[in-house]
Amino acid sequence: MSGRAKRILCVSAVVIVLSTVAVVGLVLWANVAICSATKRAIYDRADQTPARPVAIVFGARVWGQKPSRILRDRLDAGIRLYHLRKVEKLLLSGDHGRHSYDEVNAMGNYAVAKGVRPEDVFLDHAGFRTYDTLYRARQVFGIRRVVLVTNRFHLPRAVYTARRFGLDAVGLESDTITYRSWFRNECRECLARTLAWMQVNVTRPRPKYLGKTIDIQGDGRVTHDRPVDSHRMETGTTEQGQ
Repeated sequence: MSGRAKRILCVSAVVIVLSTVAVVGLVLWANVAICSATKRAIYDRADQTPARPVAIVFGARVWGQKPSRILRDRLDAGIRLYHLRKVEKLLLSGDHGRHSYDEVNAMGNYAVAKGVRPEDVFLDHAGFRTYDTLYRARQVFGIRRVVLVTNRFHLPRAVYTARRFGLDAVGLESDTITYRSWFRNECRECLARTLAWMQVNVTRPRPKYLGKTIDIQGDGRVTHDRPVDSHRMETGTTEQGQ
């Protein structure tokens, strides 16, 4: 190997090593920053969670009208807050980007079947990502104070993102079991937190959709694209996360 080739190889190796160190450093920094900034704002019991006007329940996998186990647990936690009068409204946010897949109506049907008044159920049909849900919560629904309801692994990112958008946000853990997908979710979340840190602190992208403003203190039925039908509520067992 010529001297020039050796120099190129050495320079390339140094660049690769430095790039790897930078990426690992960013991942560690973002995860530590997010988790440390939010740990005092996360609760594991509904009755100890501070009251707020609204709870946002984040979507997860559904099969037709069957919420997965992880989604049922999220919904049940949000519904407990409602029945305890910790919140007045539920914003159910998920993926309804195509006719063949609809998280939000399944969520709405479930909540109404569990005793939540239809007018207190708001549906966000464009909650494709945590970032989109929280951006839209502020800009579309006018939310300022909120309880975020999702799984333990997801809450630090959700609360951090909400607070960077100016929301007075706390979180309620929805976990009731150790889910089969926990290891995959934890690994993915390390990278998701890094992306979230970049988005809220550097890039600030717009969500996929915004749309007209909706008064979260009004009648949630204005967000229903079809009547919420409590009789269509079903249960499922798939364990997926957002």
